[in-house]
Amino acid sequence: MKISDLSKRTGLSTKTIRYYESIGLLQQAKRADNGYRHYGEQDVHTLQFVLRAKDLGFSLEECAELLKLYEDPHRASAEVKQLAQARILELDRQIQNLQAMRDALGELIRHCHGDGNPQCAIIDSLDATESGRH
Repeated sequence: MKISDLSKRTGLSTKTIRYYESIGLLQQAKRADNGYRHYGEQDVHTLQFVLRAKDLGFSLEECAELLKLYEDPHRASAEVKQLAQARILELDRQIQNLQAMRDALGELIRHCHGDGNPQCAIIDSLDATESGRH
């Protein structure tokens, strides 16, 4: 199948598919006599695997590791589990950061009168000269 067909099957842009190929996430496509890339069902499967991993928050680098483990019949499931546990730790860190941002924004909202006056605690806190930042 041509890259446009692979794009339709996976929902990825042709640019993304070419990028994944350039970084080794997807094997280099065979070229037809006319120079067009030719992809197969395995390429569809690989990209769907990557998309599912990305949906779980794995980075492209981690997706590559997972693909290597997937292709290794002698893999230890402990390695896969370790990657997933590391992903959970990173997600927990991101959740904490987002919660801290939410709390800080909520505090700013509580201090803003939200009326017709120009005085605004939110704007004041963002003003580097007001907060002492440069």
